[in-house]
Amino acid sequence: QVQLVESGGGLVQAGGSLRLSCAASGSIFSLNVMGWYRQAPGKQRELVASITNGARTKYAESVQGRFTISRGNAGNTVYLQMNSLKPEDTAIYYCNLFQVKEYWGQGTQVTVSS
Repeated sequence: QVQLVESGGGLVQAGGSLRLSCAASGSIFSLNVMGWYRQAPGKQRELVASITNGARTKYAESVQGRFTISRGNAGNTVYLQMNSLKPEDTAIYYCNLFQVKEYWGQGTQVTVSS
Protein backbone atom coordinates (compact mmCIF):
# COMPACT_ATOMS: atom_id res chain seq x y z
CA GLN A 1 0.00 0.00 0.00
CA VAL A 2 1.18 3.52 -0.80
CA GLN A 3 0.38 6.70 1.08
CA LEU A 4 0.99 10.26 -0.08
CA VAL A 5 0.99 13.14 2.39
CA GLU A 6 1.06 16.72 1.14
CA SER A 7 1.99 19.87 3.00
CA GLY A 8 2.76 23.50 2.28
CA GLY A 9 -0.47 24.95 0.99
CA GLY A 10 -1.91 28.20 2.26
CA LEU A 11 -2.94 31.74 1.48
CA VAL A 12 -0.61 34.07 -0.37
CA GLN A 13 -0.90 37.35 -2.22
CA ALA A 14 -0.52 37.54 -5.96
CA GLY A 15 3.16 37.59 -6.90
CA GLY A 16 4.13 35.56 -3.86
CA SER A 17 5.58 32.09 -3.53
CA LEU A 18 4.70 28.78 -1.93
CA ARG A 19 6.43 25.43 -1.77
CA LEU A 20 4.43 22.23 -1.70
CA SER A 21 5.88 18.97 -0.43
CA CYS A 22 4.65 15.41 -0.82
CA ALA A 23 6.09 12.42 0.99
CA ALA A 24 5.36 8.94 -0.29
CA SER A 25 5.53 5.92 1.98
CA GLY A 26 4.91 2.23 1.56
CA SER A 27 5.93 0.07 -1.36
CA ILE A 28 7.65 2.56 -3.69
CA PHE A 29 9.16 1.16 -6.86
CA SER A 30 12.35 2.55 -8.38
CA LEU A 31 10.56 3.30 -11.64
CA ASN A 32 7.70 5.72 -11.23
CA VAL A 33 6.35 9.16 -12.04
CA MET A 34 5.38 11.66 -9.40
CA GLY A 35 3.44 14.80 -10.06
CA TRP A 36 1.12 17.54 -8.96
CA TYR A 37 -2.41 18.08 -10.19
CA ARG A 38 -4.86 20.81 -9.25
CA GLN A 39 -8.58 21.27 -9.26
CA ALA A 40 -10.27 24.63 -9.07
CA PRO A 41 -13.97 24.98 -8.17
CA GLY A 42 -16.16 23.98 -11.09
CA LYS A 43 -13.21 22.80 -13.16
CA GLN A 44 -11.67 19.46 -14.01
CA ARG A 45 -8.54 18.23 -12.33
CA GLU A 46 -5.51 19.12 -14.45
CA LEU A 47 -1.85 18.23 -14.52
CA VAL A 48 0.41 20.96 -13.17
CA ALA A 49 3.79 19.24 -13.38
CA SER A 50 5.31 15.77 -13.31
CA ILE A 51 8.75 14.27 -12.87
CA THR A 52 10.04 10.80 -13.60
CA ASN A 53 12.49 8.87 -11.44
CA GLY A 54 15.06 9.95 -14.07
CA ALA A 55 14.22 13.62 -13.39
CA ARG A 56 12.48 14.20 -16.69
CA THR A 57 9.93 16.97 -16.12
CA LYS A 58 6.73 18.11 -17.75
CA TYR A 59 4.77 21.30 -17.06
CA ALA A 60 1.40 22.71 -17.92
CA GLU A 61 1.77 25.68 -20.23
CA SER A 62 0.06 27.93 -17.69
CA VAL A 63 2.79 27.37 -15.08
CA GLN A 64 5.85 27.05 -17.31
CA GLY A 65 8.60 29.35 -16.07
CA ARG A 66 6.89 30.02 -12.73
CA PHE A 67 6.71 26.56 -11.11
CA THR A 68 9.51 24.06 -10.59
CA ILE A 69 9.03 20.41 -9.72
CA SER A 70 11.81 18.41 -8.09
CA ARG A 71 12.37 15.20 -6.17
CA GLY A 72 14.26 14.50 -2.99
CA ASN A 73 17.42 12.41 -3.04
CA ALA A 74 15.66 9.32 -1.75
CA GLY A 75 13.18 9.57 -4.59
CA ASN A 76 10.09 9.28 -2.44
CA THR A 77 9.51 13.00 -1.95
CA VAL A 78 8.36 15.49 -4.54
CA TYR A 79 8.30 19.27 -4.28
CA LEU A 80 6.57 22.02 -6.20
CA GLN A 81 8.11 25.47 -5.93
CA MET A 82 5.52 27.98 -7.02
CA ASN A 83 6.66 31.53 -7.78
CA SER A 84 4.88 34.55 -9.21
CA LEU A 85 1.57 33.12 -8.10
CA LYS A 86 -1.61 34.38 -9.72
CA PRO A 87 -5.22 34.31 -8.50
CA GLU A 88 -5.97 31.75 -11.22
CA ASP A 89 -3.55 29.35 -9.50
CA THR A 90 -6.07 29.05 -6.66
CA ALA A 91 -7.06 25.39 -6.37
CA ILE A 92 -6.69 22.24 -4.36
CA TYR A 93 -3.34 20.71 -5.27
CA TYR A 94 -3.01 16.93 -5.27
CA CYS A 95 0.13 14.85 -5.20
CA ASN A 96 0.13 11.90 -7.57
CA LEU A 97 2.28 8.80 -7.88
CA PHE A 98 2.05 6.46 -10.84
CA GLN A 99 3.60 3.01 -10.58
CA VAL A 100 1.48 0.28 -12.13
CA LYS A 101 -1.51 2.24 -10.88
CA GLU A 102 -2.21 5.72 -9.62
CA TYR A 103 -2.13 6.92 -6.05
CA TRP A 104 -3.38 10.28 -4.77
CA GLY A 105 -2.79 12.42 -1.76
CA GLN A 106 -5.59 14.07 0.17
CA GLY A 107 -4.96 17.49 -1.37
CA THR A 108 -3.79 20.82 -0.03
CA GLN A 109 -5.51 24.16 -0.60
CA VAL A 110 -3.64 26.97 -2.32
CA THR A 111 -5.36 30.35 -2.35
CA VAL A 112 -3.87 33.34 -4.14
CA SER A 113 -5.47 36.69 -3.36
CA SER A 114 -5.40 39.58 -5.79
